[in-house]
Amino acid sequence: MDTLAQYQAAVAGCKDIFIKKTKDYGTSWRVLRPISVVDQIFIKAQRIRNIQELGTQKVADDIEGEFKAIVNYGVIGLIQLQQNGNPYTDLPVAETDRLYTKYIAEVQEVMEAKNHDYGEAWRDMSLESFTDLILTKLLRIKQILRNQGKTLISEGIDANYVDIVNYALFALIKISEQ
Repeated sequence: MDTLAQYQAAVAGCKDIFIKKTKDYGTSWRVLRPISVVDQIFIKAQRIRNIQELGTQKVADDIEGEFKAIVNYGVIGLIQLQQNGNPYTDLPVAETDRLYTKYIAEVQEVMEAKNHDYGEAWRDMSLESFTDLILTKLLRIKQILRNQGKTLISEGIDANYVDIVNYALFALIKISEQ
């Protein structure tokens, strides 16, 4: 299996949606405060978990689409951690594309390093585990936010977003293999 090619294909699908939505809506997401970004991802992950547990759904949006949204909101979270200025001013599409590419490259770098060390253990994990790990990371971010962004020995918000994006991309790869 060519993990890097599968990974990049999953990213390309997410980025395509992200850029098209940027063209439709601008960067309206810039007004989201850190907790709001976390809550958007939480809603998506909780919906996936509910569908997994119930085995049924009433809204047409599929689990794959929700994982793509988690990737994109995770990138938004990483961008928002570094953005300054007026949140009501749209970023140009080219700048948004550049930022997306920059943060996804950082996320991919972490994936490659962890895949080396862990031997692609994620391939033996279930979609349910990815969902639960994403929810765990979100609860960690919420606690870090309550602590005004300070941690004693733990990773920060950015590292948790990186893991969330990678778990969602792994889920997308596994879905594509089914």
